[in-house]
Amino acid sequence: MTEETITRTAQDAPPVREWPTPDLDGTDFDPVLASLMREGPLTRITLPFGEGWAWLATRHEDVRLVTNDPRFSRTEVTRCQVTRMAPNFAPRPGSLAWADQPDHNRLRKAVAGAFTVGAAKRLRPRAQEVLDDLVDAVLREGPPADLVERVLEPFPLTVVSEVMGVPRADRDRVHDWTRQIISTAGGPEAAGRAKQGLYGWITETVRARQDGTGEDVYSLLGAAVARGDIAEEEAVGLAGPLQIGGEAVTHNCGQMLFLILTRPELLERVRSRPAERGPVLDELLRYIPHRSTVGLARIALEDVELGGQRIAAGEPVYVSYLAANRDPAVFPDPDRIDPDRGDNPHLAFGHGAHYCTGAVLARMQTELLVDTLLDRLPGLRLAVPAEAVEWRHRTMIRGPRTLPVTWG
Repeated sequence: MTEETITRTAQDAPPVREWPTPDLDGTDFDPVLASLMREGPLTRITLPFGEGWAWLATRHEDVRLVTNDPRFSRTEVTRCQVTRMAPNFAPRPGSLAWADQPDHNRLRKAVAGAFTVGAAKRLRPRAQEVLDDLVDAVLREGPPADLVERVLEPFPLTVVSEVMGVPRADRDRVHDWTRQIISTAGGPEAAGRAKQGLYGWITETVRARQDGTGEDVYSLLGAAVARGDIAEEEAVGLAGPLQIGGEAVTHNCGQMLFLILTRPELLERVRSRPAERGPVLDELLRYIPHRSTVGLARIALEDVELGGQRIAAGEPVYVSYLAANRDPAVFPDPDRIDPDRGDNPHLAFGHGAHYCTGAVLARMQTELLVDTLLDRLPGLRLAVPAEAVEWRHRTMIRGPRTLPVTWG
């Protein structure tokens, strides 16, 4: 592209497109996002809540740049009303999601020990035990069974509760809060009440564990506050998104299992070649539509040239990991599930400083779920036609609401 072309397109910004929150069934790619990708590498959007418009980057290369470039700030978003999908906007001090460097590393250090490869390896036997107990109960009662209700919800909930240090008696209400927070049903009021309940509970829990020596996240945060490494409000803001993170495993695994069970050739592949499931799971992570629309914005701290456009200082920018994962320049034939795809630099867990803190834990749970369900439920298949599976609506994280299966 010549300098003249860049200058001309920078002066002629693309039109602003409305991006509603669609209630999409199945694993179909969002048609609005697909059309935005066709319009250009950088477009402009408005979302259902907030104010104004924002840039949207969809190319793999541009998404990686924006998410790893200090010229784009998350912290600045907390100081303004940016167009957004979430009905309730209440960023908290300490949240990793809104932190820029060097604060991001300082905050992440407080909990890093709970989310390392070593920590996941130590947790794996206990996670397998939890999962086996759930599957044992399913086998005892016999088919059919709703995998979401019986396994996909309780398993990640139990695992994340044990990692975080949530007492058994509190797990149901904590789960109710996190489920409401990721929902768009009920509007700002319902989400606000859920956040108030969850963060109030987290505050009490962190305070109660400032003298503790446990290895769970709330004990680590309590100890960090007691040492003066982080403030109490930072500990609370840091814990909230980590607690909510377990919801993604439920929905992502629901989508992955739906795809496996509705594509005979894929099902045969993962059944007959269990040692090669890892790359298949990576391909499914690339392919599935993890969420509705986009996540959190960033603000340009200075003028930046990107995708043939000039982003001015102060303008908000979103990236779409879903679009980046379908970039044909990086993933040939991107709309096809290719179990033998070689290089697979997908961005399902994000990129840069804000790469998902719980990625190792989420990947471990995903592997256990797929392996255990396929190995222990022989002949696993849907108990209803694929079109009869019910999907979650009015939510920020996509996935099946029910997944009725039978076996044997």
